[in-house]
Amino acid sequence: MNILVTGASRGLGLVICRVLLEQSNTIFAISRTYSAELQNLEIKFSGKLFFKQLDLSKPNEIKKKIFKEFVTNDIILHGLVNNAAIAYDDLITNLDLPKLEEMFKVNTYAPMVLTKYAIRNMLLHKTKGSIVHISSISAHTGYKGLAMYASSKAAIEAFSKTTAREWGKVGVRSNVVVPGFMETEMSKTLTEEQKELIYNRTSLKSATSLDSVSAMVSFLLSEKSISITGQNLHVDSGTL
Repeated sequence: MNILVTGASRGLGLVICRVLLEQSNTIFAISRTYSAELQNLEIKFSGKLFFKQLDLSKPNEIKKKIFKEFVTNDIILHGLVNNAAIAYDDLITNLDLPKLEEMFKVNTYAPMVLTKYAIRNMLLHKTKGSIVHISSISAHTGYKGLAMYASSKAAIEAFSKTTAREWGKVGVRSNVVVPGFMETEMSKTLTEEQKELIYNRTSLKSATSLDSVSAMVSFLLSEKSISITGQNLHVDSGTL
């Protein structure tokens, strides 16, 4: 399968790419940076991983830069993973509108535009494709300082559900994976005490495994999940 993955250079996106490549998929990877880890994957899986450096905070460039110059209509797209995200954490009383707008461009507007053109590709090729959005447990349970980030993810969850309703008739599926807190670049700013408080809210008292989240993404992209659409699948160590 040909799968487009955003935010591919590190963290969860990098692990998703590795898992999908190990399953013999062809990956079209998007990221702001070209990390050494992604370069190593490109060498290891020569001819199966293609990279495009792009800042998704400019969603108006997505059509040209991705779907005209990278994943063209000559390529049959089977799957899209909207993983790229940035965090803007602060108390609501400190809300900064420019920072909020920048985050929504990456976390919400870009995935919407990517979904638009991915579905158009699938319709052109009559492909029963699968779209997977990566959300966050913060959209479902309150965390101090994460109101703005959580709202950007909650918007994508609502978008995914209606995408599933609109396009299920042609076999296009849309689902959301909702990870708990993972050990990634985004969580490195947390102190050990803060992490401990977060993990203690889970049933397993631990961070969420990147491999576990990636396995769920892989499952939702595969034909094994052919009857699953419009769902939010939680992989969150049992967050309560």
